[in-house]
Amino acid sequence: MKSYIVEAVSSFLFEYETPRQVLVRNRRVGIACRLIQLGVLGYIIGWVFIYEKGYQNEDTAIYSVFTKMKGVAYTQISGVEKVWDVSDYAFPDQGGDSFVVMTNFIITFGQTQSKCPELPDGKNNCNSDADCETGQIKRTGNGHMTGKCVNTTHTCEIVTWCPVEDDRQIPNPPCLLAAENFTLFIKNSITFPEFKVDRSNLVESVDASYIKRCLYHPATDPLCPIFKLGDIVRLSGFNFTEVARVGGSIGVLIDWECDLDYSIQNCKPKYKFHGLYGSGTTGQASVGYNFRKANYYVEDKVQKRTLMKVFGLRIEVIVHGLARKFDIIPTLTAIGSGVGIFGVATVVCDLMLLHLLPKRNLYKNMKFKYTEILDGVNVILIYPNTK
Repeated sequence: MKSYIVEAVSSFLFEYETPRQVLVRNRRVGIACRLIQLGVLGYIIGWVFIYEKGYQNEDTAIYSVFTKMKGVAYTQISGVEKVWDVSDYAFPDQGGDSFVVMTNFIITFGQTQSKCPELPDGKNNCNSDADCETGQIKRTGNGHMTGKCVNTTHTCEIVTWCPVEDDRQIPNPPCLLAAENFTLFIKNSITFPEFKVDRSNLVESVDASYIKRCLYHPATDPLCPIFKLGDIVRLSGFNFTEVARVGGSIGVLIDWECDLDYSIQNCKPKYKFHGLYGSGTTGQASVGYNFRKANYYVEDKVQKRTLMKVFGLRIEVIVHGLARKFDIIPTLTAIGSGVGIFGVATVVCDLMLLHLLPKRNLYKNMKFKYTEILDGVNVILIYPNTK
């Protein structure tokens, strides 16, 4: 027993087993093997290393965005002249990455809390007081019903801000069509914490003198951070006059794709514009974008308000940042996985030799070694082919 244990330990420690290799001269199998290996090699070099850059480590950006609108518009509505500046048409005014630029509006002046008939828009019609249930508020209505049907309008009397807003006719052309010439300044700062790299869209070539005279153009001035609102709409695929009438939403994408194996000055932003939703097609539900804003004041000790239904362009500034840099760990991982894929050629060629070729039995006898033990039971010793 002791000698058996010693022999087993000695065999484990001092013996080495190597796979048996069989050299097969066959044109079809040889060509198939080399083609598969070339395909795997092309995948590793072309896709993993060149296209996917598997030799680099990646990091996403942490960013901040500051925006500023500029521009003045003039309107003359019902004989009333007014000049609109950024404090009048931009909501909110904090300069964040999401804001609205007003392009059209409906104003209802001098509203007070009182009783008046519902808007005769066909949604709240009545023929008698029985159709106006006291104390109820219709989902399509504008106030608290008093239980009275007004004969002149055939609508229910309500307690609300009177007169009721009439938004059935949207101004066309838009009231602030001059918004097409407004300008938007975007200041974007990013950092890649993994690589300790900080960048701004005000890159080396964008200095103070350049900002004073530049206006973004995708071909001639792709790095200028000042954008004309009309150009943003056009580059997003919308027609400004159409989308300004009922409002819409546009995404401004600042794309940072930085290869830090090269100079940091090559890390520059690219601006892209996407129309998220706009005027839409005829008959589409909930077309455009709008909201209401009220300005309250007191006149003769009575609280009043001026209600505005605002139609505008909602601008969403979105930043995507991805930086890459050489790292030995992903490089070795990519190489290791690629070497493992080379085994596919061996598996395919073995399948051809064992099951498809006419001399498959000869190859089986050369690949597998058969032996017999004393009790007469056949044992198959398999030596995998590694070539």
